[in-house]
Amino acid sequence: MKILTGNDLRSGAVLWWTGNGWSIHIGDAADAGDEAETILATESAARRVNDAYAIDAEETPDGPRPAHIKDRVRALGPTVRPDLAVPAAEKVGWDWVI
Repeated sequence: MKILTGNDLRSGAVLWWTGNGWSIHIGDAADAGDEAETILATESAARRVNDAYAIDAEETPDGPRPAHIKDRVRALGPTVRPDLAVPAAEKVGWDWVI
């Protein structure tokens, strides 16, 4: 599974492609599949997202889980400041990162 991530141009928040827009919740992320590069080019040209890229992920009962730890940390927020975490972090738990 391929999912897309980038940053919001205004706030810098981590965003995930939902299939028709962007969300701060990784659970909303949709599989971009073979269309990943086309979607990235379109979204970047429209300036809806900054530094977007495709990542590998696996489907879990709680939604997509990025394959790389860097993107799992990006999905939930800072591990040293749980008070700044994305609200979904409580649902999947911090053990999801490692």
